[in-house]
Amino acid sequence: HRSMTSSREKMTTPSPTHSDSSGSSKHGNNQDSWEIVEGLRGAPASIQEPDRQEGFLLKRRKWPMKGWHKRYFVLERGILKYAKRPVDLQKGKVHGLIDVGLSVMSIKKKAMCVDLDTEDNIYHLKVKAPELFDEWVSKLRHHRMFRQNEITLYPHETYLFHPHAASSPSLNDSLRKRATLTKQVSFHQSKVSSWLHSSEEMSKCSKELEECESYLLELNQLLKSMEVIHRTYSAPAITALQVSSPRLHASNPNLPTTESASQEAFHVSLKSAYGSLVAERERLKLTIDLQAPQPPEVVGLKNLYGTSSPHSLVHQASGESRVSIPESISEFFDAQEYLLSSSSSENEVSDDDSYISDVSDTVSMDTFDGGSARHNSVSSVITLTRRRSTLPSPCPSSTVSLWNILRNNIGKDLSKVAMPVQLNEPINTLQRLCEELEYSELLDIANQTEDPYQRMVYVATFAISAYASSYYRAGSKPFNPVLGETYECDRPDKGFRFIAEQVSHHPPVSACHSDSKNFCFWQDVRWKNKFWGKSMEIVPMGTTHVTLPAFEDHYEWNKVTSCIHNIISGQRWIEHYGEMAIKNMNSNVCQCKVTFVKAKSWSSTVNEIEGVVTDSNGKVVHTIFGKWHESVFQGDPPSATCIWRANPMPVEQEQYYGFTQFAVELNELDSSLRPLLPPTDTRFRPDQRLLEEGNIDGAEEQKQRIEQLQRERRRVLQDNSMIHQPRFFKKSKDDTWVSNNTYWEQRRDPGFSKVDFPVLW
Repeated sequence: HRSMTSSREKMTTPSPTHSDSSGSSKHGNNQDSWEIVEGLRGAPASIQEPDRQEGFLLKRRKWPMKGWHKRYFVLERGILKYAKRPVDLQKGKVHGLIDVGLSVMSIKKKAMCVDLDTEDNIYHLKVKAPELFDEWVSKLRHHRMFRQNEITLYPHETYLFHPHAASSPSLNDSLRKRATLTKQVSFHQSKVSSWLHSSEEMSKCSKELEECESYLLELNQLLKSMEVIHRTYSAPAITALQVSSPRLHASNPNLPTTESASQEAFHVSLKSAYGSLVAERERLKLTIDLQAPQPPEVVGLKNLYGTSSPHSLVHQASGESRVSIPESISEFFDAQEYLLSSSSSENEVSDDDSYISDVSDTVSMDTFDGGSARHNSVSSVITLTRRRSTLPSPCPSSTVSLWNILRNNIGKDLSKVAMPVQLNEPINTLQRLCEELEYSELLDIANQTEDPYQRMVYVATFAISAYASSYYRAGSKPFNPVLGETYECDRPDKGFRFIAEQVSHHPPVSACHSDSKNFCFWQDVRWKNKFWGKSMEIVPMGTTHVTLPAFEDHYEWNKVTSCIHNIISGQRWIEHYGEMAIKNMNSNVCQCKVTFVKAKSWSSTVNEIEGVVTDSNGKVVHTIFGKWHESVFQGDPPSATCIWRANPMPVEQEQYYGFTQFAVELNELDSSLRPLLPPTDTRFRPDQRLLEEGNIDGAEEQKQRIEQLQRERRRVLQDNSMIHQPRFFKKSKDDTWVSNNTYWEQRRDPGFSKVDFPVLW
């Protein structure tokens, strides 16, 4: 993650002053461009409480690109809340709360739009009348300054919102739900405590964790105050708790020594607590192993505390069910993390959404064959290739000010914005498309499954698994391919071969094709990336195709929207949300709809998916649920079966860009492979290779040179009225890019050495 230099260093005035309520950062005089509203500068002062503002506004629906609906908004003391009707607000039925002071606010006068980026959500608002738009913008500016000043004056306030709001029924409901979660946690803790009542280690650990929690609360309030003090043009100038890898967090010398002392104490407490947990775990293991016979509760504890083996896709068949222990320990902390949230959510707090209960893994080794030659592989003899297990160099730290780059591009498509190489990861967009095949075994299983409804379950799970690798990758972006760049991946061990090519530059379009004995996979994808002040929204366009030869099935589905939060400050995290519709174009027997659930302020619903397979009459035949980065289950929670589980991450993955083992292998250039590849293959790209080796300066120099070469090639084409023709893909009758089936033939005989390619780098 990139940190920013202190905003005070960038201020042009010798002494800090307050911006007036009309301050803004304008990108030219064009009213069609976005304008960023400035925030509080300098020391806090006495600001008169602004008048209350209320009325109907248009708000874009939760799922992107699905129109607008009318909502009633009330703005009071810097807090914007809304509901369907005024009477709903009077009854406490609040749909959402937005802390305007902690949001990045941008406006577009011509479209009469206001965008508020709260990190957790991006709120798109629209006003119909120009006079009303000016009135709302003026009031929002005033309330925002008032709220920021209030936070600066009272950084240790108990409530995030105005204390009067505590009397509203909606907040009481929220607190009751939190209390319910606390009672549930206490109940489970009491059960464990009855077994371990004599444990001094756990009591010590509990006290130390309480101290850690108090440090976290103190740091959270301090950071909230400092974010306002150090903000220039509404951009946070500090990072969150800097306890992670250099890639995710960089040191900031402008933070006060009190925070450093708090962090040091926080580290010591966590380390001590961790030591206590380790000691208690060993004691538990010894005690459990000595017990015989072992009741189900003890078996469950043994599974939780025992040495865990890496989960692979294929599990041995088991008729036993496990006790009700969450697969992800993160669920235990969700209630606490919600209390620390610094901004409101568009979604209300839900009741207990825990769904992992008694589950069993029933995918057997015998479900699909492990045959070697599943396709007409280039290699005549299948050999077990020893692939690298780590990158040559860990990711370097970065001092790039991302805000300086992005602040002039609010609401714009970032695909045309040049970014420094320090923001990249040593992998390419074409290789990212290949990552979607990491769990291709699911398609192998689908091609051998007679039941069409169960086939659809495996295809849907494969579509979900394509997002798993993104969980650890919010800290950086892949390299943009240049026009004509290619990438191949021949994996006899996994039974597929893959080819991709950058077929268009403006707009940027990447096309790929993969085939095996059990499936054919292809797509052409274009992304729209828009920055909204604190978050970047990635809207993909294009359709993914899979065919299964055994049944002549042809499946199609869309990708969902992705959003990277905390772009400027704090720890970045990515979420995917929206609906994915999967259809078999050759049969109307069944279809599937998968919903990627939008996060609810770091509640237990983070990363959740829900899906249904229905017949031609719309009747539900199968249900699936889970988390896109962990696992997918089929059926109802009491007896659900695991369809897929993500592979374990490599050791110290946070030091190596968060790459999975599969991603680590993608850019490897083996000496035996080098003479077989075309010169346009991504593995030969020097800037990406230098970044992989840790040479930032060399990578940046090569990146600029390669981009200049691309501009020169494009100029030559324009001067001669020529259009670039992709080499390995062609336009189909429905205007999509498909393989022309020449790549592997040219590679085999006579070889790419006799083919003329453009010089890309």
